[in-house]
Amino acid sequence: MRWFDRLTTLVKADAHGVLEQLEERSLLAKQHLREAELEITRKRARSEALEEEARAIADEIGRIQAEAASLDEDVELALAGGRDELARFALRRLIPKRRGLETLRQRSAEIADERSRLTAKLAAQEQELEELERRVRARLGAEENSSRRDAAPEIPPADEEIEIELLRRTRSRAAAAELSR
Repeated sequence: MRWFDRLTTLVKADAHGVLEQLEERSLLAKQHLREAELEITRKRARSEALEEEARAIADEIGRIQAEAASLDEDVELALAGGRDELARFALRRLIPKRRGLETLRQRSAEIADERSRLTAKLAAQEQELEELERRVRARLGAEENSSRRDAAPEIPPADEEIEIELLRRTRSRAAAAELSR
């Protein structure tokens, strides 16, 4: 009888250990999934920030181009009128505008390159996230089913339980036999 009790205790302890390992694995899988979702959210936010910056730069380029065109007309007008000093004044204002335009165009190109790389990486990682979510859900479902089966390990009935069940059945057979007479 002591041996049987020890075996029962061992089975229970082993089942609890398996459940703890399954819970730890599922927690790790959930944590990895959350981290992947956070990374994708961060990249989406970065992409939106780049898009907003590109719009602001495009607006600034349009504004500076209009100012440069106006200054260019002023230079032509001053030169046509023989007013070299006015032409120099307009050129002093025009040249920095052109440099600023070039800087903004370069930044706009950098943003476009970064956005295209980020968009490609984001698309690939979104597909990987979908696959990871599918695998995690499948694993958690399998672990949940496994834990349900392992949660109630079969414990063999005690000798006393067998004796009581035998007495019940014997009594019900005797009652059935008496009724059939």
